[in-house]
Amino acid sequence: MSERLQGVGVSPGVACAPAVAVRWSLPDVADRTVAADEVEGEIARLHEAVGVVSHHLEDLRMRTLQRAGEEEAGIFDAQIMMAQDRDFLDGVEALIRKNNLAAETAYDFKALELRNVWERSRVSVLRDRLADLHAIHIRMLAHLMGRSTEDAWLGTINEQVILVARELSPGITVQLDREHVAGLISEEGTRTSHAAILAHSLGIPTVMGVRGALEGIPEGAMVLLDGQTGVVLVDPTPDELEIARLQISRRHKLEMQLEGIAGEPAITPDGVRVMLQGNIDLPEEIEPALHHGAEGVGLLRTEFLVTGRTSLPSEDFQTEYFRRVGAAFSGHSVIIRTYDLGGDKFPVAFQAPHEANPFLGWRSIRVCLDQPEIFRPQLRALLRAAADRDVQLMVPMIISLDELREVHAWLAEEAEGLQAAGVRAAQTLPVGVMIETPAAVVLADELAAESAFLSVGTNDLTQYTLAVDRGNARLADRFTPLHPAVVRQLATVQAAAARAGIPVSVCGEMASDPVAAVLLLGLGYHRLSIAPPALPLVKWVVRHVPASEAATAAQAALIARDSATVRATLREVLGRHLDLRLVDPAGALPGLSVGASLPGFR
Repeated sequence: MSERLQGVGVSPGVACAPAVAVRWSLPDVADRTVAADEVEGEIARLHEAVGVVSHHLEDLRMRTLQRAGEEEAGIFDAQIMMAQDRDFLDGVEALIRKNNLAAETAYDFKALELRNVWERSRVSVLRDRLADLHAIHIRMLAHLMGRSTEDAWLGTINEQVILVARELSPGITVQLDREHVAGLISEEGTRTSHAAILAHSLGIPTVMGVRGALEGIPEGAMVLLDGQTGVVLVDPTPDELEIARLQISRRHKLEMQLEGIAGEPAITPDGVRVMLQGNIDLPEEIEPALHHGAEGVGLLRTEFLVTGRTSLPSEDFQTEYFRRVGAAFSGHSVIIRTYDLGGDKFPVAFQAPHEANPFLGWRSIRVCLDQPEIFRPQLRALLRAAADRDVQLMVPMIISLDELREVHAWLAEEAEGLQAAGVRAAQTLPVGVMIETPAAVVLADELAAESAFLSVGTNDLTQYTLAVDRGNARLADRFTPLHPAVVRQLATVQAAAARAGIPVSVCGEMASDPVAAVLLLGLGYHRLSIAPPALPLVKWVVRHVPASEAATAAQAALIARDSATVRATLREVLGRHLDLRLVDPAGALPGLSVGASLPGFR
């Protein structure tokens, strides 16, 4: 009997390989003092260590630039900034001088002190950066104490393994070789942690937030993990392994079929046309979206421009990026979401306030309207890009008409300013609202009357409706956009957009789920914005399931009393036209989705 552990999937894919525990930790540091005439020498040793560590981090930055891209390399700019932080180092120097402490003793004390503060903080961005702090702490102590660093063991891996750690630093993650590392599991970390971003970019299936992983997964035990659902099976049974093999074999055959429809329109058997657009988080996702036949971009996230950076991007930089995306999808619209800052996404240099609950606090459009020096350059960049591109603006987390009207007013002011300055730019551009809260659903008719389009962000709408943190592994089974309360709100928004005569779409992860796509089609959503890897499968579903049958299932879902009934209803319709083992493998191996390769099976 296998043991099932649940975490948060942060990098999709399935891996199967023996587990190797990564138990790097801080060394024991003695409370060593020095003579008064040695104090300046200890301070010199401290700064020499900072220089060595900074140089090593710069090497890692260049390696990341080559392997993953410029955006991911920016993570190490933030680490270098942390290693060289003047206030922190002044505190270490003061401790050395005041107490005649050795450099490693003083540094260890101040780093542990800072770690304790960050661990108690409810600001997610600080908790996410604990792994960065931990890595720098170890590197500094290693140099000051003449020891090897925490990544010295990497060169000893010579076979396919799944690494299990308490937490993963970006410095470790970027050095991993897919030839030898099939997957990653960590006890700490979230989807927005730096290590998660790098693992996703490098294509390593990863699950984070697996409580007790180091103790619960024996060294050498066979592990089967799903980086999409966050499921980890320890010592999978022969039946489970065979099921996974069969599923992957079937999926590979399906992928060959899906390749043939990339350029075909998404039209149901009874003639309903559905527009399938792509969700783009990072520049490297543009090519996969094009390859899979995305009809433009329904959600271009802009947070990568600021997350983990030491400074905000310039107006010119943003303009060129928006133009580049618009040119890539020539002939189609690109919907750009304004900065969704806050919660867990702030620039490193940005002084974010401490909040008891940041996801219910100062975030998204609230930050933008309070910080015109951040928001106005982005509005100008959008207007400049829209001069020769089909660029549209989408505003997240709107809960009142006042917020939407203020955005319209600022946009008009910036357009007038650009025109007066003789800068080539559009006079205006379509502004839509991202529906993410029950408040926005209730106001859907009013918001639709003053918007060019509506788009439902089902990730946050589900989170705020159900009061379930979507990044909390303990609550993973309670987070479901097929909950009747969410389903009924989706119907409300679609009806409001229809009454206003404006387009409406879904751009949350729900649209990438083949089962949920049947519901959305049945509710009348004929625009879906999807993660690029899921585009072919959703198109396959649309081309095989009649809209009339989807509508009947949606009506049943609207009166269902629980999410299990909703899913069963949708699966029944899907199963009439497609092999459920291919489009919804949840019933084959509990919790395991096999939407990619299985590198451990050779």
